[in-house]
Amino acid sequence: MAGVKFQAVTKSYDGKNKIIHPLHVDVRDGEFMVIVGPSGCGKSTLLRMVAGLEQVSGGDIWIDSQRVTTLEPKDRGIAMVFQNYALYPHMSVEQNMGWGLKIRGMGKAHIRQRVLETAKSLELEALLHRRPRELSGGQRQRVAMGRAIVREPRVFLFDEPLSNLDARLRVQMRLELQQLHRRLNTTSLYVTHDQVEAMTLAQRVMVMHKGVLEQLGTPVEIYERPATRFVASFIGAPSMNLLDGVLNHQGTRLVLPGDFQLPLPVAKTDWAGRTLTLGIRPEHIKLSSQQAGGLPLVVETLELLGADNLAHGTWGRNRVAVRLPHAERPAAGSTLWLHLPADALHFFDTQNGQRLE
Repeated sequence: MAGVKFQAVTKSYDGKNKIIHPLHVDVRDGEFMVIVGPSGCGKSTLLRMVAGLEQVSGGDIWIDSQRVTTLEPKDRGIAMVFQNYALYPHMSVEQNMGWGLKIRGMGKAHIRQRVLETAKSLELEALLHRRPRELSGGQRQRVAMGRAIVREPRVFLFDEPLSNLDARLRVQMRLELQQLHRRLNTTSLYVTHDQVEAMTLAQRVMVMHKGVLEQLGTPVEIYERPATRFVASFIGAPSMNLLDGVLNHQGTRLVLPGDFQLPLPVAKTDWAGRTLTLGIRPEHIKLSSQQAGGLPLVVETLELLGADNLAHGTWGRNRVAVRLPHAERPAAGSTLWLHLPADALHFFDTQNGQRLE
C-alpha cells in the first residue's frame, strides 16, 4: 500500500491554457478518494497522469516515497479499471485475469493460485471458463476488477467503472466496491461524474471544476458546508436552491430579481447592500403556515418520487424546489407556506462563488 501525493501538479497541452491548475493534495495510505466533477473538468486527465498515460506539465506525483512523474506506467505499481472493461474477447475469464501476471513472467501455478483466490472473493469461480461475450455487464466489470486485484498493486485507479451499467447494477457494484476496499484496504483513486457514487463510496472527495480543485473533504463536510457556489450546485440530489439577490441596507431582506423580497431569519448587517447568493437545500425547507409568518410559494409542478415528493415554484425569477413528505401532494396552483431555518442557510459571493461566513 502507498499514499499518493500531488505536488503542484499542472497539465497543459499548448503551454498556455491549463487543463489542470496547480494541485496540492495528499491521498492517505489506504484511502478511498473520489474525484468528481462534470465532463471536461480534468478528472480523467488527472487519473491518467497518475497512471503514466498522460505527461505531467508541471509539478510532481509521488506514490509512497517514490517520485513517479516520469516513470513508465508498468513501473508505478498501479492497476487501472476502465469504463469499457477492456477485456480480451478471445480469452476466458481466467486468462483475462491472469494475463498481466503472465506477461510479467510469473509461473503458471502461482498465477492460477492468485486468480482462483481473487475469483472466489468476487464470486467468479463458476465463470472462469467463459468468454466476455457470455457475461453480463456486472460480471464483466467484476472480471476487470479481478484482473486489477491479482496484480496486488500499490494503488487502484478507477475511471468511471460503473458508467455502462444500469441503475440496479450500479447500486450493487457500489456495495461490492465498498466491501472490496474494506477487505483489501488499498489506496484507491476513483473518478466519476456521478455525485451519488462520490458521496456513497468516498472517504474523502475532490470536487473539480474547469481544472480547479473546488473543495476537498469528507462527503459530510462537502454536503453540509460547500466551499463554493459550484460545489453547492453540484453536490446533492436534487441540487441546492441558489437565490441571487441584493441584501437590503438593514441586512434583513434579500431582494430577488422580479422584486421578490425574502426576509432572513437572522439579520446579516455586515453584508448590507451586497450582491450575494443564498442557498438552501430542498430537504431543509420546512412547511409552515401564513399565520406563523411562512413564505408563500405557488406550486407550479409536483414530482412524485415514491418515498417523498418534490414541489417546484418560483421566487422572483429564481426556481425553488421543496422536498415534501410522501403524504404531502399539493396541487398545481396551490400555495405552500414555508420556513427557512437559519442554520440551513448558506451564503456565497455572487461574483467569485466563494462561501461567505
